[in-house]
Amino acid sequence: MASLLAGATKTAHSLATSLLSAAEAKVGSTIPLKVPVKEDDAQKTFTFEGIKGKNIFVGVPGAFTGTCSAQVPGYIKAYDQFKAKGVENIYVVAVNDVFVMKAWKEQLAPEGTPVHFISDDQGAFVGALGMLFDASPLLGAPRSKRFVAVTQDDKIIHIAVEPNPAELTVTAAERILPWL
Repeated sequence: MASLLAGATKTAHSLATSLLSAAEAKVGSTIPLKVPVKEDDAQKTFTFEGIKGKNIFVGVPGAFTGTCSAQVPGYIKAYDQFKAKGVENIYVVAVNDVFVMKAWKEQLAPEGTPVHFISDDQGAFVGALGMLFDASPLLGAPRSKRFVAVTQDDKIIHIAVEPNPAELTVTAAERILPWL
């Protein structure tokens, strides 16, 4: 009975991930403008409606995971280099709650950072980008694929998605800077 329930749960997670996720975003796609996300307050949401300029969205599978905690410091350290290339903001987005994202930001940047750590706690933002995958075996639920999207206003002008979300090959900060 337990294996039957486990199998049904796995199937349900995979189905939910498929249903929540749109077709994978590509160059020319529009970012989800009306999907609410959170940054500093669990009770306060905002959207990316009206976003202007060149922005970087760094999607990661999970706060405090090894590869994510190796990737994000590169964006924090290179923030001034991104700004010099005309980037308005860098947003690190994960399917984690706002409390986890705040704690992770404090751990990675105890002196503070202008990089925004965004909680997509329902997975709706990354799902609308087609960037959800079923991470249930390791992380317990659907999570964001590891990706970087460079946008100009609300349009994606460059995008990189890791073939294996546990690896950091095409989405490291030093790989993204030359695109700008």
